[in-house]
Formats: sequence, C-alpha cells, structure tokens
Amino acid sequence: MAATKPEKILIVRNDKIGDFMLSYPAFALLKNSLPECQVCALVPPYTKDMAEACPWIDEVIIDEFQNKGLSADLKLISLFKQHQFDAIVSLYSTTRVAIASLLAGIPYRLAPATKLAQICYNHKLRQRRSRSEKPEYDYNCDLIRQFCTDHNIAINSSQQPPFLQFDEDYVATLRQSFCYQHQLSTQSKLIFIHPGSGGSARNLSIHQYAELASKLKSDTGHTLVISAGPGEYENAHKMAQLLDNTPHVIYESRDGLRQFAEHIQFADIFIGGSTGPVHIAGALNRPTVAFYPRRRSATALRWQTLNSSDCRLAFSPPGNAEEEDMGSININLIADKINQQYLG
Repeated sequence: MAATKPEKILIVRNDKIGDFMLSYPAFALLKNSLPECQVCALVPPYTKDMAEACPWIDEVIIDEFQNKGLSADLKLISLFKQHQFDAIVSLYSTTRVAIASLLAGIPYRLAPATKLAQICYNHKLRQRRSRSEKPEYDYNCDLIRQFCTDHNIAINSSQQPPFLQFDEDYVATLRQSFCYQHQLSTQSKLIFIHPGSGGSARNLSIHQYAELASKLKSDTGHTLVISAGPGEYENAHKMAQLLDNTPHVIYESRDGLRQFAEHIQFADIFIGGSTGPVHIAGALNRPTVAFYPRRRSATALRWQTLNSSDCRLAFSPPGNAEEEDMGSININLIADKINQQYLG
C-alpha cells in the first residue's frame, strides 16, 4: 500500500475522440474521490477541446510527440520530469508513454496488464478488455478504483449523467441563432444525423441513413440536421441529395470540436455510428441512436454511450448476418423504435 496520497496525478488517454469521451467517468471518479489532488490529462491535439471542457481535469497536457522519433520521445520524458508527477494512470497503454513514465521517475505507475509496455509499470491491473464483458468507461474506472485502493482513498462513485454540460442559457441562444440562420421554427425538433464514419467504427451507408430519415415521424414537426466534421462534408451533401421530401439542413462543423459539442447539446436526438460525435452526445445525456457491428471488440455493450439508459438506443446486425454486415440492419424496425421512444 502507498503511504501517502499523490497530489499531482497524470491520466493518459491519448487516442481517439470517442475513446477519450468514455474516460470522463474515470476523471470524475478520481476528482470526486480525491478532490484536493491536481488532475492532469495527456491527450493528443485533436481531443484538446474536449479535455479542456471536462470539469474534473485541472490541467491539459498536449501530447505533440507521437510518431516523431527518438528526439520527440526524449522531449516527452523531459516534460514528465518537469511536471514532477506523483502518479500516472494510463487508461490506454503505449510503449512510448510507459518508457517515458519509467525514465522520468514517476513513483506510482499504473496501467492495464496488456502489451509489452506493462513491464515499465510498477502497478498493473489485468482487464481483458477484448472480451467486451462490460462498457469501456467501466474498464477505465476500474483503473481509478485500483489507484484509490492502493492509496487507501475512499471511492466516491456518485457522479451521474450528464458528464458534460455547457451553459444552458448560452446553448439556448446558440439554438435560436442556428434556427434563424437556417430559417427553422424554434418549436421544431432538431434531429441530428451524423453519417460520417470518423475513426475505425463501422457505420450505416448514406442510403441507409437517408431511408431512416424519411421514416421518422413526429406530431410536432422536426427538421433533420445532417452534421459533418472536417473530411465529412461531401458525404453530408450526398445524403442531403437523397432527401427530396424530408425537411433538412446541413451543419458543417468548421469552428472546432467544442462548438460542435455545443451544437450537439441542443439536439433533440443524435443519430450516428459509434464514433466521437455520438459519444459526445452521450456525455451530454442527449437521446442517442447508435450503430455497432457485432464484432466482439466493438459491441454495443463495450462502446456504450454515457447517457442514461432511457436516452440510449443501440442497433447491430442480426444474429443470422455477418458481424460487420451493417446493410443487414432493419431500417423499418429502427425507425419504429425511434418514433415510439423519442418522437411519440
């Protein structure tokens, strides 16, 4: 058992946006259990906005040294030494961070007991995440629970959704501005559909999204907002061309991830694959509709969003189809479920 409680702790989750959003509960668990500590986060440049928006992170450290050779790795070691961390918890373990934490002399080093990198950590937790027996965010929290146990810290797991929330008055004004810009009634429901594939997740085709959009029905009226980030604008416009008789607008996110997230907060429903935007919507506790393959490492359970259970719908290929055959998903069934649960 560690004799003293660490005062400055580095949490590492330096991979994709969706993965980082699923680390929010771990940051909350740590800060709520040890409020007096300084929580730092090591993240890549493209998740910086979401790290800065996280209320349980005191300092964001940008990892600008990935895939840049030995000199960059030495700079990472120097950076760790400068900060004089008492502890590091790697939610996502990479060899370069593991070696840097060891050579920087960080006293307490905890990571999942996977990959060769584990030899650099003096505390390890066997998780077997590839079995997908529970949500990714819970695996992240298990590491924080282990950290707390090792330091005799009482665990405070009281945090409930939403895990992310922007100022409500500001978001209400943003919604009004959005409706004015696109000549929409402020009374209309705004159903965001994000057809972009983002990272590695499998997704519906543009034609499937268009078919789903045409089958959504609401008593009070709704407008589809086809959202797109950098590199996804072309797909958004292709989908719009398929929506002849369905009211829709295109929202091209060009002003950074935080502003995109602020727009997501006023979505009445957010529909998309298991990528960063749908996980941002989950953290905001917006009603979500997400699509997953049945592949063991990518299931709806493993990559479950952070919203409450009544705000989550998840769909995968049926049992008689190939694990990644997203074309086998029944669009009529999905539309009926959305209409019943969210629009009825």
